[in-house]
Amino acid sequence: KTCTHLIRSLPLHTHACNIALHSHRRRVRELRQWRPSQLQALFVQSEKSSLAALTIGALRVVYGDIGTSVLYALKEVFNSGHVALTPSHVYGVLSLVLWPVTVIVSLKYVTLVLRADNRGEGGLVAMLALAASAVEGHPRLRRWLMAIGIFGTCLFYGDGVITPAISVLSAVEGLAVLSPRFSSAVVPLTLLILFVLFAVQKRGTAGIGRWFGPIMGLWFLCLAALGFWHIAQHPQILWALSPHHAFAFVWEEPAVAFVLLGAVVLCGTGAEALYADLGHFGKRPIRHAWFGIAMPALLINYLGQGALLLQQPDAVSNPFFAMAPRALLLPMVALATAATVIASQALITGAFSVTKQVIQLGYLPRLQVLHTSETDTGQIYLPLVNWGLCAGIALAVIFFQSSGALAAAYGIAVTLDMLITTVLTFFVVRWGWKYPLLPVDAATLF
Repeated sequence: KTCTHLIRSLPLHTHACNIALHSHRRRVRELRQWRPSQLQALFVQSEKSSLAALTIGALRVVYGDIGTSVLYALKEVFNSGHVALTPSHVYGVLSLVLWPVTVIVSLKYVTLVLRADNRGEGGLVAMLALAASAVEGHPRLRRWLMAIGIFGTCLFYGDGVITPAISVLSAVEGLAVLSPRFSSAVVPLTLLILFVLFAVQKRGTAGIGRWFGPIMGLWFLCLAALGFWHIAQHPQILWALSPHHAFAFVWEEPAVAFVLLGAVVLCGTGAEALYADLGHFGKRPIRHAWFGIAMPALLINYLGQGALLLQQPDAVSNPFFAMAPRALLLPMVALATAATVIASQALITGAFSVTKQVIQLGYLPRLQVLHTSETDTGQIYLPLVNWGLCAGIALAVIFFQSSGALAAAYGIAVTLDMLITTVLTFFVVRWGWKYPLLPVDAATLF
């Protein structure tokens, strides 16, 4: 009855509507002849296939940013000039990198923050709506939270400028590992790739989007394979999984550890995307993609980079690409570039969606919104936002010239974004869900 009502409510021609109703009623008559066990099996199979498709989609969209952080996170820690490349420092820094991925991303975002959905939607704007609703009886506090939330949304646009710049730059810089002669071509090639990416936005991504999932799947497979290869050559690196190395490093060199936090936090870039894309994929696919594919591949690759640095300290200039055999270096550069383009695409799409939400809240004037798909209302294109981001990214690439120079600014943006999400989450969990204060502090303040 519900399907019949929906078909009749569609703006279809009468003849088309009758054809749709006839097809639907014939399918219903067929299903009535099935045994309950057959219907249950059909439902379970459909649910499993839908979950698998959504998990691959989450891998494509949600984890592009954090999945490409292996290109620059560990490199920037040791290239900062604050810490010497010694075995004890490698174990300590690697432990500092691995445990934020485990605690902040896995426990905080995937386990806790994903629960705070606003009618199925996620993201900073959704969290802001939940926090504002939780403190509705306190107008002064509500105004402060609204200001903090809007500031966090502004940081998202800053993230939208820095992420594509540092991601694509770090991927194209792999050419310099292949041959120093390509160093001068890194910036022009990065600008060309980014310009093409923004130029095709008006056509939508439905056509090429179906290739994003397999590419990201191949990317995470390569991350795990490279990591396994180097771990097998130096299995002692697995001791870095023990958190006592991180505590020992912080205890012995607290000032250096504090300075390095801006670089260490780069391993958690993209954690906000877990929550922002909640409405597109749901909690289960995002969690399955993280715990089943993305997280194991990232941890294995970081351990592999650490094993490589213990064996070849001269690889510190770019440990990720130094992991690949010489013959596979060029294909890895191409795959890394494709992965960073996909990560940038996800962030650009997110910027369009956030802008639309903020316009609906009345905090931005109305802008031109073009729909790039006849069937998916979520696929939109905002020309002003698109070319504004393109100009900002181009200026960032031209002025900073390298991913290392952009790393400090990126770390600040990511840290502030996570801090604002933490503040809003505290008020949602404590004031909205009425949880006790001690568990709330333990869950939100780490």
